[in-house]
Amino acid sequence: MSPLPTRLYGNVSVPDTPLITAALSFSKAHSTPTLHNHMIRSWLFGFILASKAPALTTRDQELHSLAAILHDVGLDPNPTSSLVSTDKCFEVDSANAALAFLSQASEADEKEWDTNRKQLLWDAIALHAVPHIALHKQPEVVATCLGIALDFGGPEGPFSEGLMTWGEYEGVVRDVPRLGMKTEFVEVMCGICRRKPAACVGSVAEKWGEKYVEGFPPEGMRIFEVLERGLEMLG
Repeated sequence: MSPLPTRLYGNVSVPDTPLITAALSFSKAHSTPTLHNHMIRSWLFGFILASKAPALTTRDQELHSLAAILHDVGLDPNPTSSLVSTDKCFEVDSANAALAFLSQASEADEKEWDTNRKQLLWDAIALHAVPHIALHKQPEVVATCLGIALDFGGPEGPFSEGLMTWGEYEGVVRDVPRLGMKTEFVEVMCGICRRKPAACVGSVAEKWGEKYVEGFPPEGMRIFEVLERGLEMLG
């Protein structure tokens, strides 16, 4: 694959393609300002980290960019959004939305986006909140997961690997501010636990639901409860 044109965003060198530009517009249209900024920071942090991790330098940078920029569009605040299902976790909704974006974007070359590349994009988004799986997959999945984790833990968090400085972190946040990320993210997680509780069981939203949402999860819906019932019945 030929080198991609680049630009500086938040003082970080990132690819600059028409498809990435379209993804940025799509993300902004289907997110609150706070969550959109979270996705942008996750993109930038992922590129900072990957530039210093030899195992990640050969990744598909356009795919990594799309995965980071679109990884939370399944949390679209529009109550009539076609991106948000009633029966799937937001990670899957976001992954499906990314593929829908690709199918509609005139900037996406069908010859460049074959089935395998689309599947890798889907995996990078669907697994972004499951580090114990994502970190053992392809470099694009790893870089996406780590960039997102850095927006929660910062340079001293458990997934920083010592590859991002506070100066780099602060440079990104100065240009792409957090806008009350802590408060809004908890509210969003609790909101989806209320609206589609069964879909949140087993997802990253589950723990916020357990802590803050009365009556969550529905009785008997935890994965271990389902498995335990089966074991008791079948022996």
